[in-house]
Amino acid sequence: MNSIAILDFGSQYAQIIARRVREAQVYCELFPWDAPQEQILSIQPKGFILSGGPKSVYEDNAPYIQKFILESGLPILGICYGMQALTHALGGKVDSSAQREYGHAEIELLPSASLPSVNFLSSLSKVWMSHGDKVTQLPEGFEALAKSGNSPYAAMGDLKRNYFGVQFHPEVHHTPNGIELFKHFTTDICSITPDWTPNNIIEESVKRIREQVGDGRVLAAVSGGVDSSVAAALVHKAIGDQLVCVFVDTGLLRADEGAQVASAFLGGLGAELVTVNAADDFLGALKGITEPEQKRKIVGEKFIRIFEREAKNVGQPKFFVQGTIYPDVVESSGPDRSKAAKIKSHHNVGGLPEDMEFELVEPLRYLFKDEVRLVGEALGLSEGLVWRQPFPGPGLTVRCLGECTPERVSRLRAADRILLEELSKAGFLGKGAQTSQAFMVLLPVRSVGVMGDQRTYQEAAAIRAVTTDDFMTADWARLPFDLLAKVSSRIVNEVEGINRVVYDITSKPPATIEWE
Repeated sequence: MNSIAILDFGSQYAQIIARRVREAQVYCELFPWDAPQEQILSIQPKGFILSGGPKSVYEDNAPYIQKFILESGLPILGICYGMQALTHALGGKVDSSAQREYGHAEIELLPSASLPSVNFLSSLSKVWMSHGDKVTQLPEGFEALAKSGNSPYAAMGDLKRNYFGVQFHPEVHHTPNGIELFKHFTTDICSITPDWTPNNIIEESVKRIREQVGDGRVLAAVSGGVDSSVAAALVHKAIGDQLVCVFVDTGLLRADEGAQVASAFLGGLGAELVTVNAADDFLGALKGITEPEQKRKIVGEKFIRIFEREAKNVGQPKFFVQGTIYPDVVESSGPDRSKAAKIKSHHNVGGLPEDMEFELVEPLRYLFKDEVRLVGEALGLSEGLVWRQPFPGPGLTVRCLGECTPERVSRLRAADRILLEELSKAGFLGKGAQTSQAFMVLLPVRSVGVMGDQRTYQEAAAIRAVTTDDFMTADWARLPFDLLAKVSSRIVNEVEGINRVVYDITSKPPATIEWE
């Protein structure tokens, strides 16, 4: 099988390694560093990549490389902590560095007589470092391939065993051309044929869906967002009329969302669609609730209860489709795949009730957003649907900070409509646009203003606009000042109850894209 096993030593960037390998059109799976041997080898990997991590190899109970990996005879690429773990396991030395390296760094390639074929470093000079320890003595059989100002062994290699290590992070965008390292390792070192393409993903997904559901009826939760739409389209391609799509109007949607969903699924996908108006149910359940995690869990449970109720009207399907994607799983700390810290619960991951009556079908669970969109295009979904701005499952719940009353949600929806209208007119929305996601956030903060010579004391709203490829990391979008001014002016003048607009200029990390 043409695959790579990535071992996660606790890095928040481990999933980005997986994305880079997928970009190289190579299938990979991410496993905890201590996953059972049979689980890791079940994908028949042709090589291993060891991720970074927050520990030091000399700490008590530090993660280590399992013996069977070193005995497999397969190529290994260690990244940051992964390089240090490889060094430690093979008899080299790792020490705490007196001067840590965080951020941009430059590496100098070193001449090597015995490793002339290691050209994956040839396109690299500027890299991203994030480490407090460093290799101070190479294991036997290794040579230094590069150095930096603070790391005498910024890269190392043993061509005889095809073991390699880099102290920097080639997976992040801050390392230009880092993708070339993964391409070289997977195709040249591991001899893998790059065949992980959208059509291949569709073929494999259809096969898995048919194996899981058989001839059973399947219920799909659709919101009009790209994730739920592509998930439903995949399932529809696999089982056709066995699928029933259910759209729940929670009262927490963007402007005109219901009509857009109906058009997309009845006209575009051709799937059976049931619409449920549950605005009163959701807003009633959220009354008086201000804590973000509690709001997410309330929305998650309410969704499932409504779908269980609707299931009785369509033959009681056993299976339930969700558009869960990899970032959802990661940020909810999917214990089956990652040792990373929990950031927040997603309504369709961490917010599901334990006693729900469905077996989940999640065809996108280990795909990144860009892969989902490529699959959507390959399935023939419209560009407008595939490249829609992402929208969280809990809807405006997590963008209406504080209590979600009907009045405040309506206020937020009106402001959000103005933002999207102006961004669209200015060319900042859609495929190839400079913003990947943009929305308004209503703050439970009042400030003094003046309108018509009268004092006002109304709520503030924040504009959030980011650029990103994978939604694991993101930077704030540099929107033109004139555009921001126009949005602010329209919101303050047209939306009752808002007298101040601010712009969020925080990247992810340290922030998340959503405010809650």
